[in-house]
Amino acid sequence: MSNDPVELDSHRGMAAQKATGLRRILADAEAHASTLRERQLEIETQLLDAPAVSWSEAAAKARYVLNLYYAGLSAQDSHHRDLVASVLKDFARLDSES
Repeated sequence: MSNDPVELDSHRGMAAQKATGLRRILADAEAHASTLRERQLEIETQLLDAPAVSWSEAAAKARYVLNLYYAGLSAQDSHHRDLVASVLKDFARLDSES
């Protein structure tokens, strides 16, 4: 008896191999998304629980919220995308000046 793993993919057709590969990719993406959602909730809980003690901390919180908003905007909503980008540039400029 051998302890070497058996390569099952080589015994199946190409369509079955592709379907298995797709399932693996989707499962990996779901697991990664779940981890990201957990991390996002952790960050948001910290942002809610701890009041900002300086303008730069308040700006960091605002940047986070603006980035969430920006991510939800459609590509066609260029006006709001430009507005968010402008505010984020202002934050970066003012942060570097202080």
